[in-house]
Amino acid sequence: MKSQTLTAGPVVDRGRRTVHVAGRELELTCLQFELLDHFVSHPGQVFRREQLLASVWGFAVLSSRRTVDVQVARLRSRLGPKHRGAIVTVRGVGYKYAP
Repeated sequence: MKSQTLTAGPVVDRGRRTVHVAGRELELTCLQFELLDHFVSHPGQVFRREQLLASVWGFAVLSSRRTVDVQVARLRSRLGPKHRGAIVTVRGVGYKYAP
């Protein structure tokens, strides 16, 4: 799948490695792009921090779990006020993407 289009949400183009929200291109770091792409590719699925570390970062080190929280916060900020709520915190578990 080359791109993932969501109604009123981010448009992720994997081939060009771009993300557009409300017609504007977001400037994301490589890691933020990978994290958003992972969420968008699995809408509604809940991911533990360790799963995200393994899938997106490529490793799972328990001491780095806060890294996920920091990157999710930065990604939410980049998405803006209308779309940041699509990345939902599942208390005591992790995160999910709920378009």
